[in-house]
Amino acid sequence: MNDTTLDSARSQAGLTLSHRLAQHAVTTDYDAIPKAALDAARLFMLDTLAVAWAGSDAPGCREAHALMVDEGGRADSTVWSHGGRLPAAAAAFVNSMAASALDYDSIGRAAAVHVNIAVLPAALAIAERERSSGKAFLAALTIGADVMYRIGSAAKSPNRGFHYTGAFGGFGAAAAAAHLLGLDADTAGHALGIAFMQASGTQQANIEPSLSKRMLSAFAARAGVYAALLAQRGVTAPREVFEGRFGLYALYQEGDPVQLLAELGKRFDNLHFAIKLYPSCGCNHTTIDGMLDLVQRHDLAPDDVLSVEVTVPPYVDSLVGGAYDPSGDAQVAAQFNIRYTVACVLVRRRLGLAEISERVARDPEIARHIGKVSVKVDATQTRNRGPIVIRMQTRSHGELTTRVEDVRGGPASPISEADAEAKFTECFGLGVRPLSDAQRKTLAQRVREIEKVEDMSTFFDGIVGER
Repeated sequence: MNDTTLDSARSQAGLTLSHRLAQHAVTTDYDAIPKAALDAARLFMLDTLAVAWAGSDAPGCREAHALMVDEGGRADSTVWSHGGRLPAAAAAFVNSMAASALDYDSIGRAAAVHVNIAVLPAALAIAERERSSGKAFLAALTIGADVMYRIGSAAKSPNRGFHYTGAFGGFGAAAAAAHLLGLDADTAGHALGIAFMQASGTQQANIEPSLSKRMLSAFAARAGVYAALLAQRGVTAPREVFEGRFGLYALYQEGDPVQLLAELGKRFDNLHFAIKLYPSCGCNHTTIDGMLDLVQRHDLAPDDVLSVEVTVPPYVDSLVGGAYDPSGDAQVAAQFNIRYTVACVLVRRRLGLAEISERVARDPEIARHIGKVSVKVDATQTRNRGPIVIRMQTRSHGELTTRVEDVRGGPASPISEADAEAKFTECFGLGVRPLSDAQRKTLAQRVREIEKVEDMSTFFDGIVGER
């Protein structure tokens, strides 16, 4: 990042990048946000709550909840599926981990960030703690998501190995929390700086499957809550957290400040998310779609397939292209491996929540076909999830091939309302405390009409119980 680029980003003399984002976070009110951005916030809120409900009893999540309960503290914020309340930072951590656990949460269509699982848990925890209105909460959620996605989309390629959700999520969570706490711009700037002091997260947890992968967004959500609360109490932080000599762009990932600030306050980037149709790493989704197409269109039996070659961009290979080893954390291994993805779809003709269970992840019948799968890297491709090309050799049909450009869920290939509703219904019926149909419908109605909520501490009343 050269001085000329930085100067062009500073249209207001003396303001750092973080101060510009802080101003945006605390001075933008509900009425200044376009209806489309608010509608998107509601939709992805419901999606995130649903996947968190289903993920609440996933390996690691019960243990994290038990630890937070043991530590105790103020009963400020709801633990969504478990019920009961914890301090805001602890609730944000547990809820974010549950939302991340099944890798079923929404994804950025261009930037490789999982925004909603970091920002929503923080925003909702602070909104309950502060007894904020539904309008204030929805504005904070939209703004925090916008901030986080901007940081992710401004990051330049190639990715250096940081997990963007973990490294960038604290900024979006802090921005949302700062809005709800009513911080001024200067104090909110310190909150972003304190979030940077906690920024962390590596893709090593993706390629070496472990339960710690599920905590990356949780650390970010908790960091954002702590950052805003500490700043509120007068704790200061560096101001050049992006452009400084030892700032984010120098140490973590080079970024484009012009893109970061483009149309700030006019364009809201929480519109650029996609609802996942499969509980698997987004880098697998194009392959899942391609395999489902070939298997269903040609009615392929697993033993009819001799070999499958999947050509992928380098980024896809770096996250899901390795050998498949379910001997440790089998569920995580299944979520982050393209070879398992291909073999699973070949055998089971789907990839849903059942297909990432430990039993299915270790299924000998699926394992029998994994050796047929090879991964080829197309170094000319620079996008995160596509295009991918599948070349399949079969006994009865010869060579079959398909190309998938990108994940579904965006404007070019939106998922249907029926698909979204089916996902939400399934997810809310799972987890530690499954919801009844009546509870699920009540929760969905409250999300749709959240502006009518006068006190967000009552949001879950009648839906989750006290513990």
